[in-house]
Order: sequence, then structure tokens, then C-alpha cells
Amino acid sequence: MPSANTLSPADLGQLYRQHHGWLQGVLRKRLGNICDAADLAQDVFLRLLVKPRSFDSHAGARAYLSVMAQGMCVDLWRRREIERAWLTALAAQPERAALSAEHNNIILETLYLVDAMLQSLPENVRAAFIMSQVQGMTYARIAQELQVSERSVKNYMSQAMLHCILLEAEQSVLS
Repeated sequence: MPSANTLSPADLGQLYRQHHGWLQGVLRKRLGNICDAADLAQDVFLRLLVKPRSFDSHAGARAYLSVMAQGMCVDLWRRREIERAWLTALAAQPERAALSAEHNNIILETLYLVDAMLQSLPENVRAAFIMSQVQGMTYARIAQELQVSERSVKNYMSQAMLHCILLEAEQSVLS
């Protein structure tokens, strides 16, 4: 493997040939589904194509690919959990006009983005944000629940709001 920080197309091809089958097997065992395993294995190598990385050894490459794949499995499971929750909430609604597939996908993508934002926050910041914005709790009540000062809750909310603003700005740039 080359020691430079980027992979040439030939190096990436060699990495793919050496590790793709192994990685897909690892993912198949983890996920119990050959199609999901094939998709995630491809996604791992696509990420390497977008953000190349070189490895100094065969074992180093496999360790990195394994960690990367594990993170992608967690993302897949989280996305499926969100989708199940959304479908359950939708099914509990009184009969009304059905959502179009496009509208449903927009809602799911938004939910995935909100989940990713929440997951990126420190635990107390995330908890304070959810208690305030979803559960409608006062800062004083949140402070009691988290066993922190009300000033800490205000700081947590400031952090969460700033994070939301930065993500919204990032999404605007990407759109």
C-alpha cells in the first residue's frame, strides 16, 4: 500500500479486490442479510473514493474498513428504527389523504437529519434540547431532571440552537 495520504484509482482498485469479499462477509454476518451487506460494502468503498485514505498494512486496512462498516451498520439500524417509528406514528393517525411517496421520503430524510443532529450533540445538551423542544419542559424543570443549574440548561440550549443554525446553513449550501 502506498504511504501517501491519497489513493490512486489503481490503489483503490487493489484495496477493493483485496478486501471487498472479506468486508461483505463480515457485514453479512453482522446484518444477516446479503443485500444489505452488499450495499454497505459498496458504500464503504464509495466513502473511500470520496475521502481517500492510505494504509500502511493489510491489517491496518481491514481494521479501518471494519470500524467504518460498523459505523455504517449503526447508521442503517438507526435509520430503520426512525422509519419504523414514523410508519407507526403515521398508522396511528386518523384516515386522511395518503402521503405521496415523495412527501413520505422528504419527511423521512428530515427525520434522519434531525436524528443525526441530535446524535452529534453532547448527552446533556441533547437531553435538554429534547426536554425543551419536544416535551415542552421549562428550563427550571430541565435543570431538576438533569441535576444541573438553570444556567447550565441555558448554556446547553444555546449550544443546541447554535448547532441547529450551523446545520441549517450547511444544508442551505448543499442544496
